Amino acid sequence: MPRIPRISKPPVSAAAEFPPGREPVVGIIGGGQLARMLCLAASALGVRTQTVERQASCPAVAVSGRHQVGDWNLPAVALRLAEGCDVVTIENEFVNFQTLEALENQSVTVLPGSACLKIVQDKLVQKELLRAISIPTPRFRAVSSFSALRAAAAEFGFPCLVKRRRNGYDGKGNWTMANVGELEAAWRRISGDLLFAEEFCDFAAEIAVIVCRSTSGETVRYPVVETIQKNHICRVVKAPASISKVCKREAVQIAVEAVEAVGGVGSFGVEMFLTKENCILVNELAPRVHNSGHYTIEACCTSQFENHIRAILGWPLGWTEMVKPAAVMVNLLGDANGDSFPSGVSQALGVKGVHLHLYDKDASKMGRKMGHLTVLGESMESAFAKASQAAAALKFGKR
Repeated sequence: MPRIPRISKPPVSAAAEFPPGREPVVGIIGGGQLARMLCLAASALGVRTQTVERQASCPAVAVSGRHQVGDWNLPAVALRLAEGCDVVTIENEFVNFQTLEALENQSVTVLPGSACLKIVQDKLVQKELLRAISIPTPRFRAVSSFSALRAAAAEFGFPCLVKRRRNGYDGKGNWTMANVGELEAAWRRISGDLLFAEEFCDFAAEIAVIVCRSTSGETVRYPVVETIQKNHICRVVKAPASISKVCKREAVQIAVEAVEAVGGVGSFGVEMFLTKENCILVNELAPRVHNSGHYTIEACCTSQFENHIRAILGWPLGWTEMVKPAAVMVNLLGDANGDSFPSGVSQALGVKGVHLHLYDKDASKMGRKMGHLTVLGESMESAFAKASQAAAALKFGKR
């Protein structure tokens, strides 16, 4: 195994100070819903934002102080975004780390930085680092040929998975193989990409933790949540997860160690499996605000988005305690191709306690994330019932 460097500390600085009468400016690479929610959180703190996306129509346009159109993987475009910014951050892990290096070479502060992204955006490298520091993961191995894939399947047994090392999300780039006969078909579909194979985890639950780490090294963590997936897409988040206190403590400790190991600054999502034997295995890290933390906007004293802005500016981090005993977040997906504004808004808002977030995308597409809603409650059962009722009323792309 190649030697994987551990980045033990983030850049350290004193709390940022800005000239009187001038608000801080944050540049965000990307213009999707995560950038949109970062802009909204920044605005509440008096922080100006600038965004860049490949198209003019995107969720962040309506709330960004200044939106630019261009390919954010091109250093020249990223440098144009950085003009006038005190710090640049990212809303996705698909930005080439070399682009972030180009910004850093021009004395632009980028958080999380290129060294962090270089590790995290390659899922094989990410897992090699986690394994090197004894953080538990499912077994895995690189595969560069069909014979290597066949050997990995023989080692892990069936079912097993083959995954792209880069640019996979919501199950895209992952294939589950149930038997020997499916190996060749899977290889035909994905050969030519950088790949790794992984054993299948027969988990009891999928859980996640948001960890936020500041430039000063201050770290806060949010409650452990349970995520419910359908077709590899997160559909529901329940906060807090209904698991033992021992498992919660272990999950939080593992998540913090993982983020520290990659030198993370800002809010990171750490996805994990809880096995039937009550063992915690890390699935993957996301070096950004994360879908499993959307509930924090209403459910926690300080959202993951606000704490991300605080963290990259070197400001003290906010409390992460929940304001109610339970919260349920439901992702709202496109039902068909068509209009982006859904039918059923009045019915959904008629459910007491619903907080609705629509992302203002240009169009609905089948399975596309179009928004989310969150319900707080005194019990998980009541929150889940109300969230399900409201979500069922909303239809995207259909009339």
